[in-house]
Amino acid sequence: MSDTAQSLAKSAFPQLDTLQNLTADVLAEAKGRGASSAEAGVSFGAGLSVTVRMGEVETLEFNRDRGLAVTVYFGQRKGSASTSDWSASAVRETVAAACDIARFTAEDDCAGLADADLMVRDIPDLDLCHPWDLTPEAAIELARGCEAQALQFDPRIVNSEGGSVFSHQGMTVYGNSHGFLGGYAGTRHSISCSVIGRHGDGMQRDYWYSAARDHADLEPAEAVGRTAAERTVRRLDARRLPTRQAPVIFAAEIATGILAHMVSAVRGGKLYRKASFLLDHLGKQIFPEWVQVREQPHLNKALGSAPFDNEGVATRERDLVRDGILQGYVLDSYSARKLAMQTTGNAGGVHNLSIACGDKDLVGLLREMGTGLLVTEVMGQGINYVNGDYSRGAAGFWVEGGEIQYPVEEITIAGNMADMFRKLVAVGSDVDQRGNIRSGSLLIEQMTIAGE
Repeated sequence: MSDTAQSLAKSAFPQLDTLQNLTADVLAEAKGRGASSAEAGVSFGAGLSVTVRMGEVETLEFNRDRGLAVTVYFGQRKGSASTSDWSASAVRETVAAACDIARFTAEDDCAGLADADLMVRDIPDLDLCHPWDLTPEAAIELARGCEAQALQFDPRIVNSEGGSVFSHQGMTVYGNSHGFLGGYAGTRHSISCSVIGRHGDGMQRDYWYSAARDHADLEPAEAVGRTAAERTVRRLDARRLPTRQAPVIFAAEIATGILAHMVSAVRGGKLYRKASFLLDHLGKQIFPEWVQVREQPHLNKALGSAPFDNEGVATRERDLVRDGILQGYVLDSYSARKLAMQTTGNAGGVHNLSIACGDKDLVGLLREMGTGLLVTEVMGQGINYVNGDYSRGAAGFWVEGGEIQYPVEEITIAGNMADMFRKLVAVGSDVDQRGNIRSGSLLIEQMTIAGE
C-alpha cells in the first residue's frame, strides 16, 4: 500500500489504474482481517468555481476532494467506515474500524454484496469525460459577461446574486470481493446567473443555468444571463389568486421533480417499509395508457449516464412505465432481497429516466390548457408518500385563452399524486436534460389552487 500512497501523493490527477490499485489494496486488507466479503469505493475530484457579483469577483475556489469507503461483511454482519486520507496507515485503520463495527452488529439476512452474476462484464465508454482547460481569468470573464448581460437587459433589474461558472472533473472506482474492479472518469460543467428585479414596491428574483458534460454543449454565458433576466422581469407585479380548481402546467424544470416523486414512491426502501402510496402497484395502471417512462443509462455524454451502479451491477435500459402501467421498481440489492426480488441496478439512483414527450412545446401546451396555472417555482416539502397527498407553495403565471395574463405568487397547489399521475393530459416537447431525470412540461387536468 505504501507504493500506491506515494504515487497518489505525486499525482495532480491520479490515473484510473492508480485508484484501482488502491481499491484492490483495501479489499486485500479486508480479506486479511477475516472478512468473508467486502466492497470498496475510491473517488477523486478537482474543480474550479467562480462567482462574480455586480461585476466584482466574489468567490474564486479551487477544490480537490477524495474519499475512500469500505464495507465489510462477516457472514451477514456488516460494518462500514470511510476516510479522506489515502496513506497506508489510514487505509489499514479504516478497514480495521469497519471490521470492528461489523463484529458488534446484528446479523441481517438481506445484507451482503450484490449477486456476482449481475456485475458488469464489459464497461462501455459513454463519453462522459470532457475536461475544460479553463483558467481562473477566463472563468471570471465568462461569469462577468453572463451577469452583465442580465443587468443590462432591463432597467428593472436592480441587483444580482451573481453569475457563476463551475467546472469539475472526477473519477470513481468500485471493487468487491467477487473479483469486480471497475471505474470511469466524468466531468460536469455549468454556467448560472441569478438576478433581482424591482417595480414599484415589489421585488422578484429568478435564475437560469446550463449544465453539460462537455463545455462545448453549454448555452453561451450571455444567453444564460439574458434568460435569467427575462424570467425575473416577467415575474414582477405578481398577484395572488382566489382559491379555485383549475388545470395546472408544471414547467419542464419543475416537472422533473414530479417524476422524481414517482421514482421515490417506487424505491425499495419505501416499499419494504410499506410507506408508499404505490405499494403493490407493480403491473397496475398508474398513468394514462399513452404514458411511457424509460431509463436509458448508456446515453453518450448524458449527465445521468453510468456503466454500473454503486454496487457494480450493470445498468441497463428498461421501461419503468409502459402504456401507463408500472413495469418495475427502483431497487438496490438490499431492498430487492427485502422484497424477494432482484436489484434493478439502481444503487445510487436512476440514470437518465425520461418520460416520452409529445409534439407540443410550452406555448402549445398553454393553448391546449386554455385557462389555468403555469407553475414555474415550488417551495416547501409538503409531500406525503404514504397516502400520496401533495401540497406545496408555488409561483408562476395565470393563463387565459392559451396566453399568459399575469404573474402570480403566494399560492399553494394541492392534490394527490396518484390522481395527478392519472390526470396527466400531455407532456411538452420542451425537455429539460440537465439532470438524472428528464421531462418536458406536464399538463395536469385539475388541481386545487389555494390563494386569497
